Amino acid sequence: MKGARLCHAVAVARNGVIGADGGLAWRISDDLKQFKAATVGKPVIMGRKTFESIGRPLPERDNIVITRSPDFLKEGVFIARTIDGAVKLARELAAERGVDEIPIIGGAEIYAQTLARTERIYLTRVDADVEGDVRYPDLDSRRWREKLVGACEKNARNEYACEFFILDRKS
Repeated sequence: MKGARLCHAVAVARNGVIGADGGLAWRISDDLKQFKAATVGKPVIMGRKTFESIGRPLPERDNIVITRSPDFLKEGVFIARTIDGAVKLARELAAERGVDEIPIIGGAEIYAQTLARTERIYLTRVDADVEGDVRYPDLDSRRWREKLVGACEKNARNEYACEFFILDRKS
């Protein structure tokens, strides 16, 4: 049985940047709310660098960290040595919790290695070109059905304006 579908939850600047210096390249409160809505109650998969940039397990989620480091042990997270191992564990946890999605939350290497298996993307398009050292893989728009689900303006809570989309893979 296939189980819960894989999805990406990601915010991307116009120039493809998703991160800078081990963290996010912006502060957008409304994007964090969208991220929380897409991930709470679900097992989330991330790479070690993403976990370290967050600094702690995300609450109300099963946190699965992919790392090859045998010394990496953190309280409150599951460790997987491979993407396949992480997906297998996440599908077991999703079945136990009765959820149908497994959000992948970064970083760039994990996004790139899972994009071909991903069925949905929770995408925040940040209306800015920003400096950064981490990029999201290019998407072939012919393979995705895109739906605008919201937006935010630049204001005291949001460093940049953005739009929120759900992209579903075309069959």
